[in-house]
Amino acid sequence: MLALALVMALMGVLILLATLNSQHQSVELGARLRQVDSESFQIADQFRDSLRQLNNTLQRYGIDRDPAVWKEFLDDSHKLDLWINDQKPKLTSDEEKDALQKIDLAYDDYLRIARELQARIQPAGQSASLADFNPLRGASQRLFDLGETLSKAHYESRKQLLQHAGQTLGKIRWSVLASLALLFLFGLALAGVVYRDLIAPLRLKLVQSQSLVERHEKLASLGMLAAGVAHEIRNPLTAVKAALYIQQKRFQPGSPERADIEVVEREILRLERIVNDFLRFARPSAPEFADVPAEKVLLETQHLMEQQLKAANIQLVLESPVPMRIRVDSEQMKQVLINLVQNAADSIGHDGIITLRARHDRKRLSNGETDVVILEVSDTGHGIPSEVQKRLFDPFFTTKESGTGLGLPIAARIVENHGGALQYQTQVQKGTTFGIVLPQVTS
Repeated sequence: MLALALVMALMGVLILLATLNSQHQSVELGARLRQVDSESFQIADQFRDSLRQLNNTLQRYGIDRDPAVWKEFLDDSHKLDLWINDQKPKLTSDEEKDALQKIDLAYDDYLRIARELQARIQPAGQSASLADFNPLRGASQRLFDLGETLSKAHYESRKQLLQHAGQTLGKIRWSVLASLALLFLFGLALAGVVYRDLIAPLRLKLVQSQSLVERHEKLASLGMLAAGVAHEIRNPLTAVKAALYIQQKRFQPGSPERADIEVVEREILRLERIVNDFLRFARPSAPEFADVPAEKVLLETQHLMEQQLKAANIQLVLESPVPMRIRVDSEQMKQVLINLVQNAADSIGHDGIITLRARHDRKRLSNGETDVVILEVSDTGHGIPSEVQKRLFDPFFTTKESGTGLGLPIAARIVENHGGALQYQTQVQKGTTFGIVLPQVTS
């Protein structure tokens, strides 16, 4: 009996160590995946956005030949050149370094063509034609293609990390199965207790980690799709905007032709907003964390939104909370709160109350049960019907005529990247309460 007790105690210690190690690896895996999710494609996307801005500036110069615009182009191009040099130490794979080296060389060629274009059109007495931009457009397209190559290199690095994550989860799974087999040999009763207290939570953690890996694999593919869609849509839109700007100067304000052009311009801006929402959902920016009072983000949200809501006779009330601190990116968290307040206002329509509050609770998050702060947005609106609740966080699902269906999915991803969760309670014809659950800073 004593030997059996010692063996069982030893097994318990081994299983406990395996459980703690597995939990540590799962938490570390989640953190690494979130880090890759925020950093992947960032260099390539920033380069393409900066290049697109340079193209727009050069097109403006070709139309107006304003020396100040040309100076703006030179300043921005110099900043981009320095930025390219700064990114070289950050890259890890040979494919990424090779792509950035090619970008550096192609960028020098792009600047040479831009200076030749400036020298050719500066003495002229009229605006540059679209044909004058053909050599520059070719060099720009070459850079965009190289940026796409850099994105694919990022994608391959991410894919290797996901493969490693799958292997790690496989080893943890075998460890759990071996523990179960040994426990069965020493009695079903003991196995039931250990399974209930140790193995079951670990299996849940494994399922969550596996789901996280699968989700990030899907988001990696979605990120590539988002980059491709943005590339294919933004480039034609840039050309359309440039041509539209040229045509706009030919018509007097208030003329029917000018009104038609303004309609087209508004629709182009709407298209750009949809593309930007898609990109924010597929690849959210990395949070810049700071310890702040919970009341601070609620108060700033109230100041931003209360005047807008007064037109519909909707009161935005802030309940004074107990002093609590949270570690968040204030701008991202305000983006989530503003989205929830706007949804609440849409649900109310006219004449109602939206309440902002922060309260303490204790809940289970990805790292286990912990003290949390819940930032709540409550409304006196119509509530959410059951058929809508089933698809509430589905991308591109919306009940609004002008909505994109990405507001809540983006909000949920931002909260998730803060280590929290987005929850809600609703009653039809009585109202809805959304809660942002975040870890509380206790020290």
